[in-house]
Amino acid sequence: MKLFATRCLPVVAFSLLLAACQTVQQVADVPTDELVSSFRQLDQDLSEGKLTEAEGRLKGLESTAAGDTRLEQYQRQLAEAWLKRGQAALQQGDLDTAAKALSHARSLLPQAPALATGLDGALDKAREAAEARAEQTRRAAEAATAKENAARLEQARQLREAAERQAAAIQANTTLPNAPEGEKPVVQAAKPLRALTPLVEMPQLDRDDNENLRRLLDGVAADIVAHDCAVQIQVREAKDYPWVAALLSARVKKLDPGFKAQYSQALKPDQVPRLVLSPRH
Repeated sequence: MKLFATRCLPVVAFSLLLAACQTVQQVADVPTDELVSSFRQLDQDLSEGKLTEAEGRLKGLESTAAGDTRLEQYQRQLAEAWLKRGQAALQQGDLDTAAKALSHARSLLPQAPALATGLDGALDKAREAAEARAEQTRRAAEAATAKENAARLEQARQLREAAERQAAAIQANTTLPNAPEGEKPVVQAAKPLRALTPLVEMPQLDRDDNENLRRLLDGVAADIVAHDCAVQIQVREAKDYPWVAALLSARVKKLDPGFKAQYSQALKPDQVPRLVLSPRH
């Protein structure tokens, strides 16, 4: 009996070894679970902040793993990630990115609107604040423009009054020569001064239209001499100032060689070139 058992032992051992090898081969031949791989990749996308990729992968799993209990968990996790991104964008003032993130979160969990309530309210407040700032800026610009226009009108009024007073004084002090004694002097009509235009635009400078620019400056030079004006030359580029100043000086000196002109420069890149005349008396 012992002899039989001894002889059978190698056969049994060999059988067990063969069965073990077959089992290992069968395990090795089992294919990798694609769902497990997809869920792992989804986890990785979420951890790396690749929310767009994670959302696309989740939609693919909803069709291939319908009914899987993990899907709802990942939907909520992804929605919360979008909400965090929206909150960060809102703190930086990026309302467009915040609104898009909120839209993603709502599409993932439409059955839970309360999840996005906080960001939704904050986004509405941020929009209202932005609109209020824009309205305030617009009103301030309108007020500044109205103030500037009022100042120009007032300056023009003062210049007209000064010209009228000067004309009246000249007329009062001018009489015909050799008036007979005892007779009332006859006052000679004086030629009134031309009303000063305090603001003169120079679109010709933008068009390089030097001929018409020279014609315009002829009239400006006459106003400068007649009303003793200082001139601010407002140009888009610094190189234009010497050119305009030279043209204007030549015309002023031609009218009155002893006149001491006073020019100043102002750069206005977004404005049509212009001259601002201010009486010095």
